[in-house]
Amino acid sequence: MSLTDRLDAYLDDNGLEAVWFARPNSFAWLTDGGDNVVDRGGDVGVAAAGYDGDEVQVVTDNIEAPRLRDEELADGVPIETFDWHARGLAEVVESVSPTPAAADFDVEGFESVDAGVLRQPLTDQQAETYRKLSADVAAAVESVARGTEPGDTELDVTAALRRELEREGIATPVVLVGGSERAQSYRHYTPKDEPLGDYALLSVTATREGLYTSCTRTVAFDAPDWLADRTEAAMRVEATALAATREVGREGGTAADVFEAVQAAYDAVGWGGEWRNHHQGGAAGFAGREWIATPSNDAPVVLPQGYAWNPTVQGAKSEDTHLVTADGVETLSTTGEWPTRTVEAVGYDLTLSRHGVLSR
Repeated sequence: MSLTDRLDAYLDDNGLEAVWFARPNSFAWLTDGGDNVVDRGGDVGVAAAGYDGDEVQVVTDNIEAPRLRDEELADGVPIETFDWHARGLAEVVESVSPTPAAADFDVEGFESVDAGVLRQPLTDQQAETYRKLSADVAAAVESVARGTEPGDTELDVTAALRRELEREGIATPVVLVGGSERAQSYRHYTPKDEPLGDYALLSVTATREGLYTSCTRTVAFDAPDWLADRTEAAMRVEATALAATREVGREGGTAADVFEAVQAAYDAVGWGGEWRNHHQGGAAGFAGREWIATPSNDAPVVLPQGYAWNPTVQGAKSEDTHLVTADGVETLSTTGEWPTRTVEAVGYDLTLSRHGVLSR
């Protein structure tokens, strides 16, 4: 089903005449990768894209209109322009839109739209864009990881990661670097001015053209005896989550169904209850996580869709972004140049090559 088919169905089902998106990921989704971001600190961009059953149009101010027209939008997309000093984006959307309408940001009199539901599943074109993004993200992370030294600080590595990714036009909302001390103490190892030490985990969630890729790489200089075993345990949990995603998606199940398999996998690899210490990930695409799996999350598991599961086992982690379809599991965030290990899912007929520990 095309994007416009989904939107037509949404308008019909909800008795609406138009729907508008100003949050950056959904703006990009509707405009095929258009970027409405100037200030990354804001939840709402500088332009809104709307669909009224006939066409997509964009509303923005006179500062942004020339750039959007020249660099971010397909030829022929109509732009309604207003003077930056006269009115705000929401006010103009309210004035130009047919009603009743919905929006993903606050517009007086408009209903709220759950854009995440509309953004799933991925189209073939989006999947192809995702492959390129994910390969670029993996290449940047692996390049930085190979150049690290035990005396480098977490902040040093963070700066290098942001530089490599931004060079490819990839924004970096999440960059986590944990050296051997802090990676064992915290699941979200927000970087500090501390040396890496014996080993390090490098984790990113990065975005371009509205899509988000997450991946983690482990580099070891003097690896603890337990690191390989714990990493393999996390790998098997991740493989299980992906196998369960494929099966549950085929059967029309929910995130909670996948989470049940994740819990069982931790038990099977000898780390029962470890899931309580960190969220396990979930669906990915036009958000770092479209949803995060929990024991009670009834979000539908759809295919084809991006999924980023991120199990951790006391200082070890396995995480990549995958495209899961009814037919298989494709690792997107890979270069083919990092050490891998093939592992078996728990309780499912799936073996998967996972990224292992790079010894330096």
